[in-house]
Amino acid sequence: MSEIGSEGLKIGWAQADITPPEPTLVAGQFHARVSEGVRDPIVATVLVLDRGDTHVVFAGCDLVAISDELRAAIAERLGTDGPEPGAIIMNATHTHTAPEIRPKGDEPGNTAQAVGVELDVMSVEEYVEFAGERIAAAVTEAWQGRAPGSVAFGLGYAVVGRNRRWVDTAGNSTMYGNTNVPEFSHIEGYEDHSVNVLATYDAEGALTGVVVNVPCTSQETEGLFEISADFWHETREELRRRLGEGLFVLPQVSAAGDQSPHLLYEKQAAKRMLELKGRDEREEIAQRIADAVEDVLGWIDGTQDSAPVLAHETITLELPLRALTQEDVDNAQAEAEEWRKRYEAEKRRLDENPELRDQPRWYVEITKCYRRMNWYLRVVENFKRQQREPNRQVELHVVRLGDIAFATNPFEYYLDYGVYIKVRSPAVQTFVVQLAGAGTYVPSARSIAGGGYGSVPASTPIGPAGGRKVAERTVETLLRMWNSE
Repeated sequence: MSEIGSEGLKIGWAQADITPPEPTLVAGQFHARVSEGVRDPIVATVLVLDRGDTHVVFAGCDLVAISDELRAAIAERLGTDGPEPGAIIMNATHTHTAPEIRPKGDEPGNTAQAVGVELDVMSVEEYVEFAGERIAAAVTEAWQGRAPGSVAFGLGYAVVGRNRRWVDTAGNSTMYGNTNVPEFSHIEGYEDHSVNVLATYDAEGALTGVVVNVPCTSQETEGLFEISADFWHETREELRRRLGEGLFVLPQVSAAGDQSPHLLYEKQAAKRMLELKGRDEREEIAQRIADAVEDVLGWIDGTQDSAPVLAHETITLELPLRALTQEDVDNAQAEAEEWRKRYEAEKRRLDENPELRDQPRWYVEITKCYRRMNWYLRVVENFKRQQREPNRQVELHVVRLGDIAFATNPFEYYLDYGVYIKVRSPAVQTFVVQLAGAGTYVPSARSIAGGGYGSVPASTPIGPAGGRKVAERTVETLLRMWNSE
């Protein structure tokens, strides 16, 4: 564990534009999407906190996840006079309109190569190198630019994320879909509308940046065939309009594996209100987050701390894979076979009619079939793996900064676990940060009972036992950090 620093706090900020220079494969849907333009830039925002004996680097990225390959690309570009690579904590906003950054791995349903056809795009490896170079440069800039400063923190609220799963009267859960049916029973789980804010100030007390932690992934316009930061673009613009153009904004997603910005009901009323306001959904979210941040800043300005406790612990944890049965395998194989037939039929159609490849987005259906097939085949592979490797190794980070804590995990982590960490944490305020890694769903026990996307075996290599273990180990570490005083 990195211990408390002996010097006063030094702070550094930087931002890197990681918008791809050419068409890429867009991550976030079963069907492949080749980017057809840039709606708005995607960026990585870096914050360095340094107390001499210890330092931490946060990097919030407009990406779907953080792959090991991207982390490696950054680490190999850092100089010996920069921060320790192990001190860099990266997280993704989970925008579904950013380039794919997972070039390989053991999850073919999610990897870039597993599309089933040849596409003329910037390769994932090329993009990882491109983004890695730019993020590493931003880390170096923030490190070299660190200067004495102070921090303050506060808690606000904004309705952004909502539980996206509903349960019918038979106990079956569904993600999205039509809720206006007689069988509708209830929304599956809880919602968290907190907005955790960390503000940084220079030596003269001027605001320099904010960390904004919201329990919602950035996927309001997730189906676009364009590069976009989603609602964080409008949020950054709105915060800078109110607080200064030079303001740095580092986004974090709290536990939100079962949350999204999409409504399950009251859709007509919400649409009418947006029309009356003259806003779209992304602009509305930006207004809500900015309102919360601005309100918090108005109350915490006089609480700045220039010498907070700073401690950092990296945890390597072995998690049990979700226990799969032969029935799970049989069901998955049957589904995979159906999608295989659809893929082969679509491939024959394209081979027999090559002119179809000249049509816009000709690849959408065949890539969906191919990825869905592999998505189900993943269950078969995971079943085999659990026989020889019943655990998976993951990395967690726990940071203490004065009276607040940051607790990361690499998953799309269901809200139940995030609430547990917040309830049990000894910190005055706890920033739970998901997607500080490659990201897979870790569902709650109640969601497993209902099934549906995000809780079925194909989308959850780690089950509730692993999710609970992460939460308990996080709390154990936080308690030890606070008791060590």
